[in-house]
Amino acid sequence: MSDASALVLENIVVAFGALKAVDNVSIAVRSGERHAIIGPNGAGKTTLFNAITGVTPPTAGRVVFQGQDITRRSVQGRARMGISRTFQITNLFPSLTVDENMQLAVRGNGDGKFSMFGAAELNAGQAERASAALSISRLDTRGAVIVSELSYGEQRQLEMAMALVAQPKLLLLDEPAAGLSPAERIIVAEIIRSLSHDLTMVLIEHDMELVLNLVERVTCLNNGQMLAEGTPNEIRSNQLVQDVYLGKAR
Repeated sequence: MSDASALVLENIVVAFGALKAVDNVSIAVRSGERHAIIGPNGAGKTTLFNAITGVTPPTAGRVVFQGQDITRRSVQGRARMGISRTFQITNLFPSLTVDENMQLAVRGNGDGKFSMFGAAELNAGQAERASAALSISRLDTRGAVIVSELSYGEQRQLEMAMALVAQPKLLLLDEPAAGLSPAERIIVAEIIRSLSHDLTMVLIEHDMELVLNLVERVTCLNNGQMLAEGTPNEIRSNQLVQDVYLGKAR
């Protein structure tokens, strides 16, 4: 893992009128690091992801990716730089097959994504990328299956595959284990552990034990503000964090 920071958030504020959903948050994520953002519902976690990806530009502060200020760059511009994301709720085409969803994901990251006349089939390089992403996500034998026939856990895996096919430099996972059974959570954890450390990863997750066993560093938010930051062991023993998750925070 490099000591250089892949992602730097400097004093990020996201305000909706008088409400500050994110209030003066600063985080540095090293290249190749697995970094978790935790906190109770309403803490500002997804809003912070939206600021990183450009969905909701910050009201104040800076977002720096690989040394470049991207605070005002578009969602598409950030994606072209190598930022990819999954969502809390699956964002798939349920009436299409797994392979067809992957084809759309590949073409959506290519130069011809707005063309109505592009070739339906992927070229050899694109097909190889799609196949590799499906293999990593444990779906390499499910290509012909209609997405609506997949289990919810498999749909989450497909969303990860669609994010990975872009070959991102930074992957943002928004509650990848939400709604999954214990067995499905194990599969998702194994997929995350298997990813190359050439890929920097930031994830939001409510399952504390799951996430603390997957990452090197953790930031805890509460009411839009940073409550604590440290290693998983430091976070486990932090009384403020314990109070938040036990509902005792003042």
